Amino acid sequence: MDTDEEVSDSWWERVKYYAQLAIKRFECGVESVKELLNTLTIDERWGVMLKFENAYPQKFAQLVSDAPQLNGWMV
Repeated sequence: MDTDEEVSDSWWERVKYYAQLAIKRFECGVESVKELLNTLTIDERWGVMLKFENAYPQKFAQLVSDAPQLNGWMV
């Protein structure tokens, strides 16, 4: 049981780190965010987008507006 919690904690820490990278990359354009997402697992991608949306809803709305194909990047 402790191992599952440790894995979960480390996964969430990675996701938070990647979300910060995605937020910074967004300043360089949506293609930069796409490049980052392509290096992640599907679960990490969704976690990053959830964290991004919760932390910076206006920036996330801009990302969605600038990249209507975003859902396709997630799979």
